[in-house]
Amino acid sequence: MTIQRVAIIGLGLLGSSIARAVSQFIPEIATHGFDADAAVRERAEKLGLVGTMHETASGAVAEADLVILCVPVGAMASAAREIADALPDGAIVSDVGSSKQSVLDDLSAALPGRTIIPAHPVAGTEQSGPDAGFASLFGNRWCILTPPKDADEAAVAALSDFWTRLGARIEIMDPEHHDLVLAVTSHIPHLIAYTIVGTASDLEDVTRGEVIKYSAGGFRDFTRIAASDPTMWRDVFLHNKTAVLEMLGRFTEDLTALQRAIRSGDGETLHELFSRTRAIRRGIIEEGQDDAAPDFGRKDHGSAG
Repeated sequence: MTIQRVAIIGLGLLGSSIARAVSQFIPEIATHGFDADAAVRERAEKLGLVGTMHETASGAVAEADLVILCVPVGAMASAAREIADALPDGAIVSDVGSSKQSVLDDLSAALPGRTIIPAHPVAGTEQSGPDAGFASLFGNRWCILTPPKDADEAAVAALSDFWTRLGARIEIMDPEHHDLVLAVTSHIPHLIAYTIVGTASDLEDVTRGEVIKYSAGGFRDFTRIAASDPTMWRDVFLHNKTAVLEMLGRFTEDLTALQRAIRSGDGETLHELFSRTRAIRRGIIEEGQDDAAPDFGRKDHGSAG
C-alpha cells in the first residue's frame, strides 16, 4: 500500500508540523488541509503549509490515501462524522491524540468498516497554532500506533513507514496499555504542573509578581508545561479518566509517604527516592529523549508530549 495523498484535518501545532515535515522529507506526497477555524485556514494558506487548502473537511479527504485528524480527542467523533460520506474506500484514518482507547472507540463508531489506525506522536511544545509547527518536531521521537486487533497489516505498515520517513521511531501498542503508560509519563505530570502553577497564583502571602520574578528552574518548567493548550488537555483528562485516576491514586499514596518522611525527619527515605529518580533522568537522556545540556538544551523549542 502506497500513501500518495494525505489530508490533514486541524492545522495547529501538530497538524502544521506534519504538513511541514511532509513537505521537507517526503515532498512527493500531496498534502490537503482543513481547519474548522477560518482564520487558521487563512493563516495556513499564507504560510503555504499544504498543497491544497479546502473550505470543508469532506473536500480535503475526498481523494486521500491517509487522513490524519489533528483535533482535540473530544472532537474526534464529530470530525469523523463530518468526513464519513466523502472518505474514499481503503483510505487510512488516523489521528495524533494523547489518549487512544476513546479515539479508537469514537472513530470505529463514526466510521464503521473503515481502516482506522490511531497514532500518537509523542512530541510537541507548549505553543499552539499554525505558526508553532516545525518540520523537525518528530525527529527521533516515538510515534505509538494502536491499531485494532483486526487491523490490515499492509495499512499498519504503510502508516509506520509514513511516520518513519518524518523522523519518528515506531512502537505498536495496545490502546488500553498506551493510555496507562501515557497517564504516568505525560498526563499526570501535566496535571501536577497545572496544579502547582495554580497554587502559586492563588497564594495570599506571596504576590504574583514575586512568583514570576523569583521562579527557579523547576517552577519555570512547570509553567512551560502548564502553558499547553487548555482545550486539548481538558479532553485528554476527560477521555483517559480511568488510567489517570488509577495513576493519580498511586501518586497520592507516594506523596503521602513523602509527607510522612519529611514530618518524621526520615532523611534516608528521601535520599533513596531522590537517588532512584536521578537514574530515571539518566535513562531518558541515554534513550535520546532529552538533552543533558543546561536548561535541557532548549533554544527555540521545548517539548511537552
